[in-house]
Amino acid sequence: QLQLVESGGGLVQSGGSLRLSCAASGFTLDYSAIGWFRQAPGKEREGVSCISSRGLGTNYADSLKGRFTISRDDAKKMVYLTMNSLKPGDTAVYYCAARPEHCGSTWYDYDAWGQGTQVTVSS
Repeated sequence: QLQLVESGGGLVQSGGSLRLSCAASGFTLDYSAIGWFRQAPGKEREGVSCISSRGLGTNYADSLKGRFTISRDDAKKMVYLTMNSLKPGDTAVYYCAARPEHCGSTWYDYDAWGQGTQVTVSS
């Protein structure tokens, strides 16, 4: 059974860092693109970053470039999102999602989702 499980969220002060993890099981991670998305209360889900299969390419939301880094370890079936210089505006539930091979254009291009992990950045 295909499953994605996020972890690593929590409460952090403005300027701090967190590393989110996405553990994949039930499918071959190597051939999947993994996206990170976030959703704050009352706001639409937005794309944060994506890494294509085998790490051949990455992309980031323009507003997050330079602060967030996505990486993957296919041997461990893990994908990570390292977040630095966090701001209160980064507060949201963060989700990872999977789709075949290439990063999707929008969140509904993704087939499987984790349950999310809460990130709260205090000022």
